[in-house]
Amino acid sequence: MTLRLRQSALDRKATPLSLSPAGRGLSAAILPAKPRKSRVGKGEGANSMGKKELPVTILGSATKIPETPSEATLERVPNPHPDANYVARFTAPEFTCLCPVTGQPDFAHLVIDYAPKHWLVESKSLKLFLASFRNHGAFHEDSTIAVGKRIVELIEPHYLRIGGYWYPRGGMPIDVFWQTGTLPAGIWLPDQGVAPYRGRG
Repeated sequence: MTLRLRQSALDRKATPLSLSPAGRGLSAAILPAKPRKSRVGKGEGANSMGKKELPVTILGSATKIPETPSEATLERVPNPHPDANYVARFTAPEFTCLCPVTGQPDFAHLVIDYAPKHWLVESKSLKLFLASFRNHGAFHEDSTIAVGKRIVELIEPHYLRIGGYWYPRGGMPIDVFWQTGTLPAGIWLPDQGVAPYRGRG
């Protein structure tokens, strides 16, 4: 039998949904989604101070995980409070990459703290950038510091630190810590809250 789904007169004609008599297959052609406009902060391509800025291209759009970190696009948005000294934190508890020699997977808990100047990191682009390491071969130290440097290059913050807390492989955990810049006076910078790795006991 054939089931037909109909939309309201305001929508486009629906594609028939076919169900085989034996119930073995269910198939439907999915109508293409209407393209969504990219979204930015205060006005089209402008920050709260009225300065022009390129639109965000990833947020609000259908996106795929980049194949490699070099192919990933990391984006920024205007800092809505450039007159305030504060810290923003990103936590990525399921970061993963590959050993460049054996190809075995490595896993880490990343904590990124930064004190912004004029720009913030757009979080969806950061999420895709971090996911692009999934099939990328790099040592723990390389991956951790590469993430930090890429962010600093993009937004030029007052200060940034990244802690890479790696789960053990081969019986030895490796933790990597990197920071750059000067933390403005009076900023509240909490501990990253990740305990040193320990086994039983």
